[in-house]
Amino acid sequence: MGLRPSIWLMRWRQPATAVRVTAWLLGPAPRPWRVVSAGVLVFLAVSTSLRANWGSDNAFVVKAARTLLDGGSPYEDKRFLYLPSAVLVAVPEALLPREVLRWLLPAGMTGLLGAGWLAALRLFSVPLRSRLAVGGFAVLALAYKPYANLVLIGNWTAVSAAALPLALLLAHRGRWGSAGLVVGLAIACKPMLVPVGLLFLLARRWRGLAAAVLVPLGMSLAGALVMPSPSLFFTKTLPFLFQGQDSYALPWDASPIAVLPRLGVPQPVAVAVAFAGAGAGLWAAWTRWRRPDPEGDGGELRLVETACGVMLAAFLVSRPSFDHYLLVVLPLLLASGVRAGSMPRSPWFWLVLAPQAALVPWPDELAGKRRAFKDAATLCGLAFLPVRRALRSGRVTLEPVTTAGSPPRTEPECAATPAESASRTAF
Repeated sequence: MGLRPSIWLMRWRQPATAVRVTAWLLGPAPRPWRVVSAGVLVFLAVSTSLRANWGSDNAFVVKAARTLLDGGSPYEDKRFLYLPSAVLVAVPEALLPREVLRWLLPAGMTGLLGAGWLAALRLFSVPLRSRLAVGGFAVLALAYKPYANLVLIGNWTAVSAAALPLALLLAHRGRWGSAGLVVGLAIACKPMLVPVGLLFLLARRWRGLAAAVLVPLGMSLAGALVMPSPSLFFTKTLPFLFQGQDSYALPWDASPIAVLPRLGVPQPVAVAVAFAGAGAGLWAAWTRWRRPDPEGDGGELRLVETACGVMLAAFLVSRPSFDHYLLVVLPLLLASGVRAGSMPRSPWFWLVLAPQAALVPWPDELAGKRRAFKDAATLCGLAFLPVRRALRSGRVTLEPVTTAGSPPRTEPECAATPAESASRTAF
């Protein structure tokens, strides 16, 4: 007996229903919604600060900065896996007292994730006081487990989650040089957005690509000049990273290269499967870039789906690949749901996210050290969706929308026209 998508999601795909649902989501959120949403975010940040294991991932970067200030090499610690530029960025944290950092770090993680959500909304002209803007982020924080995990551990993935939507917003406005600068600064903190360089290549935006490359390169050279034994990055850190780290990271590594051998698949076969999937994902991203959005749209959906497709392909072969990595692309994909033909309009999009839903009573073995299995299922399922779409459709077609007492409509659905955007209060 096969899986049946929910009736609500099937109806959302119908044009008339989609228009009504989208209009409701874009309507202004009542004041109680804003209060509850803010309360949810504050509660998660404060409760994180009170936990004993707060900031465990951020601690590795802070330790590296303190080692530098004490005259040592940050790369003596095999857990520090970032570029030399990240040490310079972490120095201000290293100068703060631990009790101050305990409260600032969760708030900072929340702020970065919120900034990424707001940039994703503005990319699709979604009013920032709308139901989608106010309620959507609170639902994401409560229902998507990796959100709370990222705020707890303080991983610098949050920087990329804020930078990618902002960079795409700037690129959509024609400011590709500024977009490259944002990507470059994010790479200097954590080299997660390196695959986005392919987007600049596809768009032939050489100035933006140069900024994305030269900014982290220059900052890393500056960091290498002020630290002893910077060569350890090449002789010790990179080999450790390319091997997928060690048994410490394995239980949470959702990459097919790590998960399939745990299920009995030979390692060479797992590597081949992962790289084949990544190759298919890159092909799908290239195909999406070549297919323009419907006439009347501004090209935002094409920009977002290409960038997210590239990142998902990279996550398939990344070692390790953790559950919170998807927060880099998920806000963008969720915000794109206001556009016809977007991935969230498909029930399969929500089906692949189901393993990450909070309050689902998964068996104990999937909640502990074997949770990478369901993380991998989400990653592979989400990465497959762009490939499926590329195989099924050569171009986007618009179905006519008919309502009682009105003539047929064939114009593309969008979140807000320029005139509507100007009349709505964004802040």
